[in-house]
Amino acid sequence: MALRLGHSRPTFTSRLLQFTQTRVFSSSDSDTNSPQTHTKLALLPSLQPSEDAHVISQLLLQHRNPFHAMESSLQLYGIRISPQLVHQTLIRLKNVSKIAFSFFSWAQLQPGFAHDSAAYDLLIDFLARVRQFDVAWQLIVEMDQHNVKPTSTTFRVLIRRLVAAGLTRQAIRAFDDMGCFVEKETDKDDFCFLIETLCKYGYVKVATEIFNKRKWEFKPDGKMYTVLIYGWCKVNRPNMAERFFREMGERGIEPNVVTYNVLLHGICRRSSLHQEERFEQTVRDARNLLEEMRQRGVEPDVTTYSVVLHVYSRAHKPVLLLDELKMMKDRGICPNVATYTSVVKCMCSSGRIEDAEELLDEMVRNGVSPTAATFNCFFKEYRGRKDVDRSLKLYRRMKE
Repeated sequence: MALRLGHSRPTFTSRLLQFTQTRVFSSSDSDTNSPQTHTKLALLPSLQPSEDAHVISQLLLQHRNPFHAMESSLQLYGIRISPQLVHQTLIRLKNVSKIAFSFFSWAQLQPGFAHDSAAYDLLIDFLARVRQFDVAWQLIVEMDQHNVKPTSTTFRVLIRRLVAAGLTRQAIRAFDDMGCFVEKETDKDDFCFLIETLCKYGYVKVATEIFNKRKWEFKPDGKMYTVLIYGWCKVNRPNMAERFFREMGERGIEPNVVTYNVLLHGICRRSSLHQEERFEQTVRDARNLLEEMRQRGVEPDVTTYSVVLHVYSRAHKPVLLLDELKMMKDRGICPNVATYTSVVKCMCSSGRIEDAEELLDEMVRNGVSPTAATFNCFFKEYRGRKDVDRSLKLYRRMKE
């Protein structure tokens, strides 16, 4: 039976009780999590199609009244509440945390229903996003009281929001308190998540401090060092990144292609492309790093070449660009759309429009679809040449 607003019912109590009685969910309402790699928050429910959750969220948003209880808006019947419905409704209320919290509290009072850890994680995320950290902590304590064990995801949600709010010390304390609530011991992955989150939001000094203090407790690995190298590159301190790269080698930890790509990106970012000496030094450093990769048996990938080609493109070095692109293809690495666009942009801005057009044809032959940014490189050059015919021809090609 469909959801509807019951205007003619004598009391809201009967309507609320009927909310839990008669409907079984369709498969479209079930929650499916998309697993992700590395230390991202992979376990939070994602938005899924759910007509019931949509109707409930819209009803709460449109009929909420600050002077009445939540029940005055939940005049619903003909549906059975379930964890999936709660997840999907909360997700749709993520930008109105007060209503999300009220709905969560109401659902908790329904006979025979209990929230799972994912529902708590979602609400903690929404509350922490608006800096309601005290309430978020209360929910974590409440989880334990309701026999719902907090998980690593629960604390990762809180840690991420604390760091995003600039509360780095509180985030570290939350990490330290994790062991008191979570069944499993705090491990290297949890520590790496803390380090990575601090680096992501620009607090690499704090990340380095806690890394140096606790690296004897959590044995560092390649992923942990790569995160720190990324953090220092992010704040334009490639010298510090290189220091950790060297320390990594001294510990006998072999860098992989991701580590090299992160460091290479940091090296290429530091050059001021308006100074020839600095650019030449950057090119030498990048080439030396590429050579070191090969000597260690780490083959460059498309990201490696894309970083180098992007620098050549910004520096308007078309000859170097084409040579590096040829070397890339000779090694069996197919350029992606970002790589092609960097080269096309340089060819166009250098007046080598024919070379750029050949690259566009090559992209299509290789099954790489040009983007609007790719086409805009041509239109800008055609406009400078006042070449209307070529512009129209390219426009028709875009429309095909």
